Amino acid sequence: MIPDTFRKVHLELAREPGHPEGDPRHGYDLLLPLAEDGRIDAAAWREHRASTRVRRFRPGEADLVGVLARKPGGSWYFDYAAGDSDNEPGFRFGDEAFVPGEYVSIRENDGAMHTFRIVSVAMP
Repeated sequence: MIPDTFRKVHLELAREPGHPEGDPRHGYDLLLPLAEDGRIDAAAWREHRASTRVRRFRPGEADLVGVLARKPGGSWYFDYAAGDSDNEPGFRFGDEAFVPGEYVSIRENDGAMHTFRIVSVAMP
C-alpha cells in the first residue's frame, strides 16, 4: 500500500533553446512522498523508498522507469537500475517545493541540464 504522503507529480520540459514553447512530450511522471510544504519527505522516503517511481518520457524513445534514490550527503537522483550511466540527478531537489507552476532542473543522462515545469501534483 502506498502511504498517504505520496503524490503523483507530472513534469514537462520548460522553454529552452530549441523548444521556445517547452515540450509536453518530454518529461517525467513521479510518485514520491511530499511533506505539506511540497518538499520531498526524506523520512517517508527512507521507510518506503521501494514504492517510489520515476517514468521519463521523450518523443521517439522508449520510456525509462526507475525509482527516486539518494546519495550519501543527501542529493537526490533518478535511478533506472541499468548502472550508473543512466542515473539522472535532480538539481537541489532537497530544497525544491514540488507545487504546480514551479520549476525543477534535472541533469539528464546525456549530461545536459534541463528545466521542467511542474504541471500537476495529485493524489495517486
